[in-house]
Amino acid sequence: MAEPPTDPSKTPASGWVDEDAHEHVFPLRIYYEDTDAAGIVYYVNYLKFAERARTEMLRIAGRGQDKMWREEGLGFAVRSAQIDYRLPARLDDMLDVRTRVVDIGGASLRLGQRLFRDQALLADMTFRLAVIDREGRPARLPADIRDALSPHAPDADGP
Repeated sequence: MAEPPTDPSKTPASGWVDEDAHEHVFPLRIYYEDTDAAGIVYYVNYLKFAERARTEMLRIAGRGQDKMWREEGLGFAVRSAQIDYRLPARLDDMLDVRTRVVDIGGASLRLGQRLFRDQALLADMTFRLAVIDREGRPARLPADIRDALSPHAPDADGP
């Protein structure tokens, strides 16, 4: 996909790929259920937003996680997460979660995810995802996922 539609009501539910930035962009709105009594997003919800964005990035790459689990017995598990909270998100904010591939390993992915309100960076996150089989053991990253995400890895265009 290219740039988002100019009409926000026509933005695809899965977001879009910003080819210039090599990032997947996932738009979301903050609802009452996401906030505390002061209308500020509860800190753990940033993890949920990041998970939704990663899921949609894989969907755009042609790999729904449900299908991968049903057909191949493979899934992703978060092995590590690092979050730097910078500014609060608030009730009714429109945000973008920007996901980029940092590193592709044999059985893992490292992704950087940043949460923005307009141009303001609200949170900077890094996740290491492990590929696991139905028994929870490490498994190889499927070749089609590697192929779909490799063009967006940092070394795809050189330094």
